[in-house]
Amino acid sequence: MGTAVEVAGKFTLGLNIGNTLEAIGGETFWGNPMITQAFVDKAKALGFDAIRLPCSWDQYSDQDTAEIQATWLDRVKEVVQYCINADMYVFLNIHWDGGWLEKNVTEDKKDAVSDKQRAFWEQIATHLRDFDERLLFASANEPNCDTEEQMAVLYEYHQTFIDAVRSTGGRNAYRVLVLQLPNTNIDLSSTLWTKMPDDTVPDRLMVEPHFYSPPNFCILTEDASWGKMFFYWGKDYHSTIEPDRNATWGEEDHIDQQMQLANDLFASKGIPMLLGEYGAPRRSNPLDLDLHLASRAHWMKYVTQKSLENGLKPFFWDIGDLIDRSTLVVKDQQGLDALLEGAGKK
Repeated sequence: MGTAVEVAGKFTLGLNIGNTLEAIGGETFWGNPMITQAFVDKAKALGFDAIRLPCSWDQYSDQDTAEIQATWLDRVKEVVQYCINADMYVFLNIHWDGGWLEKNVTEDKKDAVSDKQRAFWEQIATHLRDFDERLLFASANEPNCDTEEQMAVLYEYHQTFIDAVRSTGGRNAYRVLVLQLPNTNIDLSSTLWTKMPDDTVPDRLMVEPHFYSPPNFCILTEDASWGKMFFYWGKDYHSTIEPDRNATWGEEDHIDQQMQLANDLFASKGIPMLLGEYGAPRRSNPLDLDLHLASRAHWMKYVTQKSLENGLKPFFWDIGDLIDRSTLVVKDQQGLDALLEGAGKK
């Protein structure tokens, strides 16, 4: 098994299979069909060489003993095998999962959360121990962490994860593991992330930020007290028809700064980065719709390109809008082309 740097060098562009294995209520409860080998093969054929599997575990566990149902462990293993069959790298995490870890990065909940983190990862890692280096485990998703006090707790959760996986032996003794930055935020990490946790084997850790910036363009679905929705992003994509919806901040120079900061903090020090999620929605209400879609494609291409230039491996967040999960038809060719162009695959 390779080091984190060696493993990161073997894939370029990743796809999240979102709103599926992490769906509360079951794999299909958030509107997507069950993951199939055919879908994973289609993603590979389209140009993706890695998959991120957001996954829920708590709803499939005994609340007293933390024992995960064998049927769920087997289903997750089956989906991981689909990815390995397609010769793709695959990242498996504990996602939001009801927030038992993510909203409890606090001193008062530390012991209980650490116990569950340990119990879950001992079971997950043991069940999936025989997969080769193409399987990577990720400690959490987007841990709520804004202060030094919370960061101390988050370090403990990550340390518990590392120790639990390593304790299961076999290939898990040296498998590459992924640690989420505070709020998966690059800026916060520049002040809060002051060290790497301990590991029993050198050079086997990656870190994970996410990127939805500017949020006016990437997240907002209605105007907020702190800002309005942006429909048009990029210096060459401003609308004269709807100028009040042009981006007023967060454009190319902001992307450049954020990616350079991530590089300075981690990649330049030999620590690979997984840009675990990024994306911007297609909106239906812009008056200048073609320009909006063109600016969105520009954002997708630009973030993909700049992340790769700075040592971050990008994983596009998709919940079934890019590729139809049932028919395997590409639903957003413009967006897919932007991702592939940004990754140098088109």
